[in-house]
Amino acid sequence: MAPPLKYTLLKCCHLKKYCHLNYTLSLRYISPLSLLLVIGWAGSSSAFAQGSADELAKQLANPIASLISVPMQLNYDDGIGALDKGYKFTLNVQPVIPVSIGDDWNMISRTILPIAFQENIFPEAGNQFGLGDTTQSLFFSPKELTASGWTWGAGPALLIPTATDELLGAEKWGAGPTAVVLKQTTNGWTYGGLANHIWSFAGDSDRNDINATYLQPFLAKGLGQGRTINASLESTYNWEDDQWTVPLNLAYSKVTKIGSQMVSFQGGARYYLEAPDNGAEWGLRFTVTLLYPNKS
Repeated sequence: MAPPLKYTLLKCCHLKKYCHLNYTLSLRYISPLSLLLVIGWAGSSSAFAQGSADELAKQLANPIASLISVPMQLNYDDGIGALDKGYKFTLNVQPVIPVSIGDDWNMISRTILPIAFQENIFPEAGNQFGLGDTTQSLFFSPKELTASGWTWGAGPALLIPTATDELLGAEKWGAGPTAVVLKQTTNGWTYGGLANHIWSFAGDSDRNDINATYLQPFLAKGLGQGRTINASLESTYNWEDDQWTVPLNLAYSKVTKIGSQMVSFQGGARYYLEAPDNGAEWGLRFTVTLLYPNKS
């Protein structure tokens, strides 16, 4: 009996680009707007004590984190695959753990564990469900702003091949640098950008190497009462295929309280200004972020 077609696809050089597609989709979810909702929940315990939704919303964009947060980000992408009939749901569980390292520096550990369901992305392969590849990032950030009011963080990023199905991951180990820089104004604006680059260094030799740059400028505006609107370009350049993927994201978020739990809700949509032939055309994103203040 012939092997299942999805395994045959993975061995075919002509269709190797599909194997790289899941990594490109996953890389887009490592975004500064996610950072605004995840790493960026860098508040102080006094903000929680005051119960100020506006202050908490402002802290969403500050990477000098002093609280633990657990964002759960649901992404939907449509129009994927050679026939543009594929779609993908990805629930990113993204725990963020900040650690103070001395008087002057914070280290922010950010893990992204994707749980995905996709259908009709690979020809005649049906659907797949399971874990995707995990991304672990560490950002080292000074506690004080620069003289001109900027804040920044930088460190390493590691791609870990944890996918439970070979069509949900790249089956490669990868690593590279990552950095974020942003500034907040007194009238509620936040602007800045995030960048990283991942190279693969080990893994299945039959799969495409990873050599990808991620760039995302972002802009957010606080509207009061814990509300924020934001926009970003989540751009990925695949150096192996000389191909850009550029979705424009627009989103609205609201900070509120459920019982004693502070929570941020976000909803938004994206349109792909540039994508490979087998890439997505449009998508949606919904995020719930649980916030845990530092009691020390």
